[in-house]
Amino acid sequence: MSSQEETGRTLQSLISELNGGAAVRTDADPAVKTEELVEETSEALFGGDPPRIDDGLIKESLPELLVVLVGLRTSDTHGKGIMEDLNRFFGAQLSPGTVYPTLHDLEEEGLLEMRELVQTKEYAIDDHDAVRSALQDVMSQHLALGLVFRRAIEEFDEEAATIETVEPEI
Repeated sequence: MSSQEETGRTLQSLISELNGGAAVRTDADPAVKTEELVEETSEALFGGDPPRIDDGLIKESLPELLVVLVGLRTSDTHGKGIMEDLNRFFGAQLSPGTVYPTLHDLEEEGLLEMRELVQTKEYAIDDHDAVRSALQDVMSQHLALGLVFRRAIEEFDEEAATIETVEPEI
């Protein structure tokens, strides 16, 4: 972690403490929409605890996550900002060698458009219908897997309860 990142985290901690532990929310934060979405989802599913998602699963869903993060950002939709969002909201520490080629692939597929600025490139959603369709497809797949896992856990719990209630024969 760079000293600038450490300073940023320290300042964020101090501001939070000064506000009684409440995080400061500002519309100037280009990721405010993402923060709200992640907090709402975390509250609904995990009682407010942030989701812990394995980097491997993040990588498997990277194209869709990048499209979501680009689409939700209000500004600064460059690769570095998107990588910061992946770390901030999902704890993913992905390298530029993983993120940038995926952003370029999404541009080639026509899902994102890229604008060259003086020292960076910014991305924006190019085809909203195609993005919606891709997200719908991936969401359905993840939801179906999640429901299978949930049902399996219920079965395991039922089986464990049955084993615990059976008296051993003497």
